[in-house]
Amino acid sequence: MARSAAAQRQKTAPTRHSLRSHVRITKAQSTIGAKTIKTEPTEEELGNVFTIKIKEEQEGDVCDDTKEPVKSEHGLAEDTILTSSDSPFPTFAHPTPKECELVHATLVGIHGERTRPSQKVAPKDVAGCGTSQSVLDALVRTILSQNTSNKNSTRAKKSMDAVYGSSDNWEAIVKGCQPKLQEAIRTGGLSVTKSKAIINLLTQVYEKYGKYSLDHLFEATNDEAMSEMMSYGGVGPKTASCVLLFCLERPSFAVDTHVYRLTGLLGWRPAKATREQAQEHLDATVPDHLKYPLHVLFIAHGRTCERCKATGRGGGGAAPCKLRNSNAVM
Repeated sequence: MARSAAAQRQKTAPTRHSLRSHVRITKAQSTIGAKTIKTEPTEEELGNVFTIKIKEEQEGDVCDDTKEPVKSEHGLAEDTILTSSDSPFPTFAHPTPKECELVHATLVGIHGERTRPSQKVAPKDVAGCGTSQSVLDALVRTILSQNTSNKNSTRAKKSMDAVYGSSDNWEAIVKGCQPKLQEAIRTGGLSVTKSKAIINLLTQVYEKYGKYSLDHLFEATNDEAMSEMMSYGGVGPKTASCVLLFCLERPSFAVDTHVYRLTGLLGWRPAKATREQAQEHLDATVPDHLKYPLHVLFIAHGRTCERCKATGRGGGGAAPCKLRNSNAVM
């Protein structure tokens, strides 16, 4: 699809408040001071659409950084946060660009460099999270990946494809109705709410555009894309951010359970910040050129480091961790 000049400019130099500008627009919201932030929907709020259950983790206090700002090679003030007014915590002084660069370098040393692939191809062996040439397919894949493991979401995606004959047979999915889809994706967990969210998404898109496609969002600004995706029931900030990052290839910092846990360890967010607050804060403070690699590296580290895996997994509570032992942890 041909890109407009405006869309190309937005892709290379996006605004830093895609999430902030559109968190007020839809149903499921929570109040934070004078600001309103859309959350991933709860079962009580949505009933018949997808549920995201959020676990808050308690982290230790962090200290303020009072050093004089130093310009980095990217022209950023290394010891001051970026556009703090875009954050729900404008006086919280972390992460700075310098801290982001340090953590990125440390994680690259552990897990290797992470860069965008030269060609974007929807994976056949895994469900993925937003990786697709089709925005609608990316959204469905991301819904399947919510609140479950890669293994389970992949089993659900493969089962769905087998039942309906292809990976994007949207008309057959809608005509087959929700109970059939629920059974098809049962192995992925939360099949009732996920199937209702997917049917709801497909139905609304077709009613609005007369076809099963959201590819016009490739031409949209970051703000417009986030706004539309979050207007669909069951699509919250994390889901939309994943699609923005991986499918639309824009700078966006999605916060999943691994990113939330590790940024708490690093002191990059207030201890009691919710996932939605953490995402808004980090999207405003992590430099754009590091959003993709840091997101991917945090997930790699959270899944593989015996010390940093979620509580109860791996049994490596005392195992050495290069990230924890580096100067990156405050």
